[in-house]
Amino acid sequence: MGGEFVLRKPRNGIKCRRFDRCNTMRQTETELFSEETRERRRGRRRINGSFFLEMIIFFRPSFSNFLFLSLFILSSSSSSVLTTETEYLSPRNQTLRPLEELNKLKAINQHLSKINKPSVKTIHSSDGDIIDCVLSHQQPAFDHPRLRGQKPLDPPERPSGHNSRGLRPKSFQLWRMEGETCPEGTVPIRRTKQEDILRANSVSAFGKKLRHFRRDTSSNGHEHAVGYVSGEKYFGAKASINVWAPQVQNQYEFSLSQIWIISGSFGNDLNTIEAGWQVSPELYGDNYPRFFTYWTNDAYQATGCYNLLCSGFVQTNNQIAIGAAISPSSSFKGGQFDITLLIWKDPKHGNWWLEFGSGILVGYWPSFLFTHLREHASMVQYGGEVVNSSPFGAHTSTQMGSGHFAEDGFTKASYFRNIQVVDWDNNLVPSPNLRVLADHPNCYDIQGGSNKAWGNYFYYGGPGKNPKCP
Repeated sequence: MGGEFVLRKPRNGIKCRRFDRCNTMRQTETELFSEETRERRRGRRRINGSFFLEMIIFFRPSFSNFLFLSLFILSSSSSSVLTTETEYLSPRNQTLRPLEELNKLKAINQHLSKINKPSVKTIHSSDGDIIDCVLSHQQPAFDHPRLRGQKPLDPPERPSGHNSRGLRPKSFQLWRMEGETCPEGTVPIRRTKQEDILRANSVSAFGKKLRHFRRDTSSNGHEHAVGYVSGEKYFGAKASINVWAPQVQNQYEFSLSQIWIISGSFGNDLNTIEAGWQVSPELYGDNYPRFFTYWTNDAYQATGCYNLLCSGFVQTNNQIAIGAAISPSSSFKGGQFDITLLIWKDPKHGNWWLEFGSGILVGYWPSFLFTHLREHASMVQYGGEVVNSSPFGAHTSTQMGSGHFAEDGFTKASYFRNIQVVDWDNNLVPSPNLRVLADHPNCYDIQGGSNKAWGNYFYYGGPGKNPKCP
C-alpha cells in the first residue's frame, strides 16, 4: 500500500494536466500575443479588444492549473500514500493559494503515513473500502510509547455467566462477502484515504468526536435516547444491538447506536470506552452502518479517536475490520439483525476487552490509556445518539435507530436486548435499576421493558424533524 504518489488522468475537462502540454500552451499564448503585437505595429490589422480579452480568459486557467499542479507534484514527492484527484478538494480549496494548499497536503500525507501501515495482503471491498492486512505488531496501537516493541496480549478470562458458544456467521461485514480474509498473525485495517481527511474540519480533528456532554441541553447539538445504570462500580457491559441504516441529512451529522463505559465527571476528566454501529458520511464518505470503537480520557478534548485512527486500541482478531460496513442490516416490517457486544475489564491485567458476536475477541484498550477507568466504571449507558446541526434553522431529519418511535415495536422500532453489566467479581448480571431517558422525546424517544426471552430491553429512536419536533 506504500509507494509514490501517482497522478491519475482526470475524468473531466481540465485543460492542462501534463508538464509538456502546459509548456506548449504557454508557448502558444506567447506566440499569439507576439503575433498580435507585430500586426498592430505594422498597421495591418486593428486588434479587437473583446477578442484579446477572450484569449486571456481562455488561456489564464491553463497557466493557473500549471502552477497548482507543479506545487501539487512537489508536495507529493515526500508522500507514501495512494492518491486523490483534484476533484476531491472542496470548493473552498479551489481558489489558488499555493502555500496554504502545499502545507495542507503535506500535513495530510504525513498523517496518512502514520496511520496507514505496510500490508502483507490487500482486499478490495464491494463498497469501495480497501482493507489492508497488517502484521499484528505493526498496527497503529504499537506506535504508543508504552506499547512500542510489544505484541498483542493473550485472551483473558471471560466473565462468569457469559455464553460464547453459538452460531458464527461466515461473514457479517461487506469486505468478507467474497470469501476473502486476512492471514493469521495480521489484523484487517480499513485504509484511510486523502478524501477521508479532506472531509474533516482539519487534520487534527479527523477521527475525533466533537466535545459534548450528555444530559446538557446545550450539548453542541448531540441528542440521545439511552438506557443507563449508575451509582455502583461496574466492570463491563453486554447487549445485543439492532442494526439499521438510518438516513442522515447531511455530511456533518451522524447517527449511532452504542454502549458507553463511563467514569469521571462530565467535565475535563471524563473517561469513556464506546463500541457499536454508526452511520457517518463525514468519517466514512457513505451511508452504510459501520462497526466502530471510540475512547477518550479527557472528555473528547485531545485524547482518543475512532477505530484504529490513533495509537490506543489493540486489535487481536483477523476476521473483523473496525470501521468496515456491517451486513446485513434490518428492514422495516422485515428481517431483523443485531450484533452482540461485550466489553469487560480483565481482572488480572486491568485492560478493557471487546468481544463481537459469539466468542470473537476483537481486542482491548490498555488500562494505562485511562485515569478513572483504570479502576472501574461509575456509569454504563446503552442507546442512540445523533448530531443535530439545525440545518436551515429547523431540527434535523437525521434518523435515530430505524427512524421510528419506540411505541412502534418489533420490526419497526430499533431495540437493545439482553442488557447486562459485569460486577466486581467478574459476573455478568442483568442491569439493575435500568433507567431510560430521552433528551428530546418529541424527536427521539425510548421505552423500556423486561421479559424472559429478552431480559432487560428497550425500544428507541425516531425520525427527528416532525410536526412535534420542529
